[in-house]
Amino acid sequence: MTELTRLRTVRRRYVTVCALLWLPSGLGLASMVLLFSERGMSLAAVAGLFAVHSLTVAALELPTGGLSDVLGRRPVLATAGVLNMVACVLVGLGTTVWVLTAGMVLMGTARALASGTAEAWYVDTVQECSGPDAELRTGLARGGSATSAALAAGLLLGGALPWLLDAGPGLGTRLSEATAGAVLPLSVPMLLGSVVRVVLVCYVLAVLREPPRPPATLRAVLRGVPVTVFDGLRLGGRDALVRRVLLTAAAVGGALAGIELLIPGRTVELTGSPGSGAMAYAVLACAGFVCNGAGSHLAPLAARIAGSGERAVLVCLVTGAGGMLLLGVTATTRHPVATALAVVGFCLLYLGVGAASPNQNDLLHRRVTSAGRATALSVQSLALQLVGALAGLVVGALRPGPLPWLLTGAVLLSGALLWLRRVETRSAPDTPLTQGSRAGMS
Repeated sequence: MTELTRLRTVRRRYVTVCALLWLPSGLGLASMVLLFSERGMSLAAVAGLFAVHSLTVAALELPTGGLSDVLGRRPVLATAGVLNMVACVLVGLGTTVWVLTAGMVLMGTARALASGTAEAWYVDTVQECSGPDAELRTGLARGGSATSAALAAGLLLGGALPWLLDAGPGLGTRLSEATAGAVLPLSVPMLLGSVVRVVLVCYVLAVLREPPRPPATLRAVLRGVPVTVFDGLRLGGRDALVRRVLLTAAAVGGALAGIELLIPGRTVELTGSPGSGAMAYAVLACAGFVCNGAGSHLAPLAARIAGSGERAVLVCLVTGAGGMLLLGVTATTRHPVATALAVVGFCLLYLGVGAASPNQNDLLHRRVTSAGRATALSVQSLALQLVGALAGLVVGALRPGPLPWLLTGAVLLSGALLWLRRVETRSAPDTPLTQGSRAGMS
């Protein structure tokens, strides 16, 4: 097999894993809140269940990244798939708060395990084949496009299946009666997600071959994970480029948190009822995922036009901040032109963020080695989640109007402006993370 053929195979496998990882998440987006409500959960209980998921991810993000670096990508990714499969069944069939809580804990654990693991596998494999200077941006961009496409497809399918079952001649009623109420029409997307997880596990075990790594004993895992996590945090403080990547992720988290919190209420105001507002939000969210995927696909082109990956991140995030500005200036009117501009702003945000992500991750991967790659991605994800949570609290405390939009847009713009000055690039072996991780494994 030639090097070019092997690279194409690796890229195709990475794209497939991304799609299989995120399709079930899209399926659950459309139905989970309504499913919990159908099970008799109050709005406060539903919020508590989602908080359990978020706190689990935040608590395990760094340790599981370190586990992936020490133990290997393939076993960690397969374990994530198994846990998610069980979680989908528990959430889809659970009727008590304790069963649903267990499902959300398992789902959060699986999310933390999978965070950055597939991407780390892709970069490890490509660099083993073509060396540390291998071209990464195209594969990362296609993986981002596959993720967005899977989320969009899952969202549409997850919304359509319960509607079709309810609209059919008694299909939903017969399904519920045949299973003594355990399976509702709203349960079907979650159960379908569990089936997709089975496919994911089989695919990972069958085709994801890893570059050789030292055998992992229990002692090596117990010593290596904390050292790797510590060095991942230390790298963000010592390396200017990695610090920019982390601060940019935090800025993006703030902007996305504002969007997720403010857009649903805005669609309800525009359509006049919660039901039609929810449908409009689902369509808009799907369009956002499509734009995010298109942005990821265009990331290599953006880098070529801008002249470098760093300049591309700057231009793309400024574009996203411009989208937030459009959402802000149209926040107080329902005029059709203002609504159209708001939709354009929404799409610009996701397009800009989607195009920026592969370019900044390309820069990040050239700063770390396989010994700490998943940990670095976990630190990046943690920065996005923590600042997103903080931004959500701030936005929720503000009065509705332009201010919340403009504030979160300013946060995103500040992340973009970090890239005005060029940072000298250097190879991964010089980084503290490489040295520390190797010391932890010795």
